[in-house]
Amino acid sequence: MPDLLNPVNFFAITLLMFLVVVGRYFLIAAFFHLWFYVWAKDKWFNRRLGKKAVDIKQFNTEVKWSVFTSLIFAFAGSATAVLWQKGHTRMYADINEYGFWYLPVSLVMSMFIHETYYYWLHRWMHRPSVFKLLHKVHHDSNTTSAWTAFSFHPLEGLLQAIILPLTIMVLPMHVYVLLFQLTIMTFSSVINHLEIETYPANFHRHFIGKWMIGATHHSLHHKQFKYNFGLYFTFWDKLKRTESPRYTSLFEEKTAKTIVKEQV
Repeated sequence: MPDLLNPVNFFAITLLMFLVVVGRYFLIAAFFHLWFYVWAKDKWFNRRLGKKAVDIKQFNTEVKWSVFTSLIFAFAGSATAVLWQKGHTRMYADINEYGFWYLPVSLVMSMFIHETYYYWLHRWMHRPSVFKLLHKVHHDSNTTSAWTAFSFHPLEGLLQAIILPLTIMVLPMHVYVLLFQLTIMTFSSVINHLEIETYPANFHRHFIGKWMIGATHHSLHHKQFKYNFGLYFTFWDKLKRTESPRYTSLFEEKTAKTIVKEQV
């Protein structure tokens, strides 16, 4: 493998990672937007949480910030590759080193760490003085969309980017498990910002579903600000009593039945 500390090699790997990150964002966001708002819009119309459609100005703003975020994530990925090459991480490529059983275990452990870090970071970013500097860009999207998923101020993007490199410095993870978590993160962020509840009725009471964040859960965060701070899961919100009291009733309202939009 070429020396990644070489500026040319570092630039090349960063460019490659940027194309992967931004390409994955555009593909996933575009698919969800087209499916739920264009191709199957009548089927999902009554599950919409936003009062109005996202306009072109908001779309352009979200894409602009998302490209910056993707670039920051790409730099974090390049830095991680350098740390791995120089032996400063616990990341590995040989599955036999820890066995197949450890792959899902490491994923769960890493997602728990990520969830915990993000929950407390998120609450800190909602302090008034910090909010204006770091988090307001994201909350400018009061009615969110699939394109809001990566719409962050660069400083917030940096704070979000550092946790996984730090995690693999202490937690052994197979390289493909790390890539899988990053893909889960993108899907989760798009689904949570979609403004259309995609989960089935009673999923919020299911033994798995009650711990998962979806569009209703996160939409309330963007509208109420003081509730629902989680990333993937609801357990910190439940434990710290920061889950919106409106969540259950709104989820049940939006999933009560599927009504086809009336044709005028």
